[in-house]
Amino acid sequence: MINQDFWLNRSVFITGHTGFKGAWLSLWLSQLGAHVHGFSLAPETKPNFFDVCGVDGYLESHTIADIRDSRAVSAALKSANPSIVFHLAAQPLVRQSYRDPVFTLETNVLGVVNVLEAARHVSSVRAVLNVTTDKCYENLETRRPYREGDALGGHDIYSASKACSEIISSSYRRSFLALEDKHLATARAGNVIGGGDWSVDRLLPDFFRAVEKGECVRIRSPKAIRPWQHVLQVLWGYVTLAQYLYNHGNDYSGAWNLGPDAIDSKPVQWIMDSLCAAVPGASWMVDSSFAPHEAELLSLDSAKAREALGWRMIWNLSRAITETINWHEAHRAGMNMHEYSLRQIGLFMADARESYGESIHCA
Repeated sequence: MINQDFWLNRSVFITGHTGFKGAWLSLWLSQLGAHVHGFSLAPETKPNFFDVCGVDGYLESHTIADIRDSRAVSAALKSANPSIVFHLAAQPLVRQSYRDPVFTLETNVLGVVNVLEAARHVSSVRAVLNVTTDKCYENLETRRPYREGDALGGHDIYSASKACSEIISSSYRRSFLALEDKHLATARAGNVIGGGDWSVDRLLPDFFRAVEKGECVRIRSPKAIRPWQHVLQVLWGYVTLAQYLYNHGNDYSGAWNLGPDAIDSKPVQWIMDSLCAAVPGASWMVDSSFAPHEAELLSLDSAKAREALGWRMIWNLSRAITETINWHEAHRAGMNMHEYSLRQIGLFMADARESYGESIHCA
């Protein structure tokens, strides 16, 4: 479980803090009392979670810069003097990697090199968590869930870039960081949903945009199966892993899957039917006008995280969809979304405490 005492007054550096997951993480850690320093490009969409929830007002520092700029990364990280680094900055979209492969590779490969190289030279840094993706595996599209030791690869440039990020992380860990009492882990999560995501080329954001315009939602691959999970479920895993990494070092270094239970690996069609059933007037159709290769089947085996971190599913997929819809309905109703998002975090943690009962422990 998350230990609030651990995070109180702790300096934390987050790349990609204006993005969907990064902004939620920044809000959560700030609420826990951490001194959060962010480094990212400006938010890409309007609206976006970062601005809607006023996250910048709760940061210790807020640097708008490019992760490809090694000098900017080094200067910001040195100024923050953090003990923990979360690296989330990335070009995160498969279809965009077909349109702009060079930018994707520069951002996702050179970006992690810049972060790890900077972390090497800041003495305060003890733990680094590099957030990658379930798509880093060489996906043979079998029904066996992928485990951390399985082969890395990637048909598309995005997947390949994240496999490279994993390999670079492993090399830096063994060549440099482990020798300097700095500990590095990578986290591979599935498809993340939640309130406040307006990113392009993502299923739920596309759904909510279409609903607001009164349009039919256009879907590329209705039969594609993905491991879906709520953003708070994933961030809980990141934060818990970072605690263990800081406190117990190399015992928790390496790669970690943070995917949902097998029952929540569902086809896109199931997600769309669930959304349309919950939102009056919503509908969807297949549109494959631009559909480059994307895997049809992908799932993760997260037994390692369940056993070693005590990480388990708190909100199943049905609950994750409900809470995502609730967040967007609150936003449309003009509610204070900073307060609403904090209440949603509190609700998730209350459900976690109830789920764990007497077995709750802190890293």
